[in-house]
Amino acid sequence: MGIRHVAKASRAAVEKSVGIPLATGWGRLMALGIRPPAFVGAYPDYATAKAHAPRDTPNSYDDDQVAPLNFELMSQLHIWDYPVVFWLGKLMQPGLHVVDAGGHFGTKYIAFRDLLPLAEIRWSVQDLPAVIRASRAAQQRGAVPAEVNFIDALLDGGAADVLLASGLLQYLDRPLAEMVAELPSPPRHILLNKVATREGATVVTLEKIGPARLPYQIRNRAAFESELTDMGYTIRASWVIPSLSRRIGTHPGLGASTSMGYYLERAS
Repeated sequence: MGIRHVAKASRAAVEKSVGIPLATGWGRLMALGIRPPAFVGAYPDYATAKAHAPRDTPNSYDDDQVAPLNFELMSQLHIWDYPVVFWLGKLMQPGLHVVDAGGHFGTKYIAFRDLLPLAEIRWSVQDLPAVIRASRAAQQRGAVPAEVNFIDALLDGGAADVLLASGLLQYLDRPLAEMVAELPSPPRHILLNKVATREGATVVTLEKIGPARLPYQIRNRAAFESELTDMGYTIRASWVIPSLSRRIGTHPGLGASTSMGYYLERAS
């Protein structure tokens, strides 16, 4: 059993035997160790969490060290991708334009291309500057399909039929409505996946990814779903991803997050 598994098992045992207060202390002690928990700290908003990130580590994907991390893993098809594949399949028609916001190196295009006729559609990826630089370099050396169009800003890709945001929202430092407003026009369809939610107040923690500690937002679910309808969208379908539930090691009393997916449609 590895050190990380031992740490998780020890924390669970402490929580079960002595309760939340001592489990919290244990988690915060572990945060100071050589193998800290994946998630540490609990803050009311993104800016506060970022201000508490260690000064000697990156705190954004907009970093040349962080941008290429997990490319191979994210290019694989995972169980939580299948609802997105299903709905994209329903929407698929020649000439469809998908704008993949926070789409990294076009990893969802790579993961989905054996299941969907993606050669018949347009696929544009928008992400942070360091990610786009690294993805274009990877495309030039043949590691990324030439069919993926990388754009610096959402406005650059033209009107979208489908906005895809898979694994983006926990790292997004602004409301979804603000991001959507940057498109030339509101897309008819939006697919969101791996959205971290909870029943209590929104919390932002710090996630360890490689050398970085990134703000990771766990949204109040009811408020977030109200935001979606306020944007003029109907939630046509939603799903839960149990395997992506997360706990904040330093704040076990907050409970586990619920990872959600959504298919949204805008009224004509």
